[in-house]
This record gives sequence, C-alpha cells and structure tokens, in this order.
Amino acid sequence: MTTTHIPRFLSCLIALLSAVLLLAGCGASNGTNRTSSSTEKGDTFHIVTSFYPMYIATINITQGIDGVTVTNMTKPQTGCLHDYQLTIEDMKTLETADAFVVNGAGMESFLDKAMQQKKNLRIIDASKGIELLQEDGEENPHVWLSVTAAIEQVKNITAQLQAADPKHADAYEANSKAYLEKLEALKQEMHATLDGVPHKDIVTFHEAFPYFAKEFGLNIISVIEREPGTEPTPTELEQTIAQVNALPVKVLFTEPQYSPSAAETIARETGAKIYTLDPVVTGEANESARDAYLTTMRENMRTLKTALQ
Repeated sequence: MTTTHIPRFLSCLIALLSAVLLLAGCGASNGTNRTSSSTEKGDTFHIVTSFYPMYIATINITQGIDGVTVTNMTKPQTGCLHDYQLTIEDMKTLETADAFVVNGAGMESFLDKAMQQKKNLRIIDASKGIELLQEDGEENPHVWLSVTAAIEQVKNITAQLQAADPKHADAYEANSKAYLEKLEALKQEMHATLDGVPHKDIVTFHEAFPYFAKEFGLNIISVIEREPGTEPTPTELEQTIAQVNALPVKVLFTEPQYSPSAAETIARETGAKIYTLDPVVTGEANESARDAYLTTMRENMRTLKTALQ
C-alpha cells in the first residue's frame, strides 16, 4: 500500500507545483510586470504633450511614423495651463513618456514637480531661444499665438525630438518641413489680410494675445480679465469702459473657453460689439486636430478683419 500511494502523492505534488509556476508565468507576462511592459514598448517611442497647442504641433511632426506615439496629457477642455495642478492620472501618463513636449516660457509651472517624480523625463522645450514678451516683470508664455513664433516652436520640437530619438530623425525632418510650409503660407495670408486694417486698437479677454498683436501690428489697450476666470474689479471695469468709449471702433474680444459676462457688461455700457478670438488651447486630441491651428488662426484672421474695418 505504501509503495503505490507515495508515487501518486508525489505526482499530485508535482502537478500542483507545475500549475502554480504556470500561473506565476502568466502573471509576469500580462503587462502588469514593469520589466515585461518596458520590453513590449521597447520599439515604441512615446511622446506626451502638455496641452493642445503642443499636441497639434507634435502630431504634425510625427505624422505616419511607425513606432512613434503621441498622447496629450491634459483633458480637451483644460485650456491654458495657468496654475494647473498635476493629477494622479497625469503622473501615470508621464510614467510612459520617452519625451514630454512642453510650451515652456513658464506655462507649465508644474514641471519641477513632474521631474521630481520622474527624474529621467526628457523635456522638449518648444520655446527654447525665443525672445519672450514681459509685463510687470513676468514673461508671457502664449508664444504660439504669433505664427512666426509657432514656426520656431515647430523647429525647436523637431530638433529636440531628433536628438532624443535619432532613429526617426529623417522622418521628423520631412514632416516638419511639410508643416512649416503650411505655417509659412498661413503667415503670409494673415499679414496680407491684417497688416492693412484701418483700426489697430483692441481689447482682448486676457493676456493671451500680445504675441499675436505684436506680429500683426495691433495695439492691446486693455484686457477684460487679468486672470482668466476671475471677474474684473469695479475699478478695472470702469477703466476698461473708459478706454473702450475712447475708441473710434468699439469692439471687444472674448475667448470661447471663458464666460463672456464681463465683456457683456462692458458692451452694455459702451455699445461695443463683441467678437470671439480663439487662442487655440482646447480641442479633442485626435487625427482631426492636425489642421486645428491653421483653421482656428484663419478664423481669428477673418474675425479681426470684420471687426476692425
């Protein structure tokens, strides 16, 4: 009896151990293991962008390149990253990044925190070397709203991606060249349309448009909200109303990302017309975003031409 049961016991034990090992092996290969998942993404260069304008530029530079993926970190409705706080979801997204494309110029105030969490994070600074505008000692980060500066940003992103991912350097260069041609055509079209408008004084919603105004010779005499999303004080409202009343053409420009209530108050007091200028900061991160900058800037161009005649 002993001689027949011991082998059966051993064979059951061996079968049990084999099953445990098999299950362990399955667990290690299902993507939850860090080493395994990093091996799976070994041939993929994953780029994360900070917000919509950077996403638009980057998907043009990376268009159709096998082995390169792009994810926009922030949600479609986020807008400018003024005082933006990183979420746990954002940090998880950055964990997968081989490179993080940012506007720079102080827009992403959370960068230090992100780099503390992921010390080897490769930062692609789109505003590197671009001369920044200042007001009250602070640099204005809305660089992309100058078409000339947007062109430089595309060049910056391209060069830094080539250094970070030399395997795809030629493809980045070819895509960048094609997109830059579109941006140059946009720049010429906008200058031809806006350089000759008879009225140059404008009131914008917040401090998003100084680079745009500088490029096209416009004069921002006032902004409706110094801090976007924060209603102007009664004193600020009175000052803006007085400035608008002094204009030969009374127009105000709101932004689709924010409530127009303050602009409507000024319009009631001055008889000014309200138009919309879009700073190109919100939109869905998908293939249709590729031409979003070109389309939105042309719409801004047509709006200004109508408003400033």
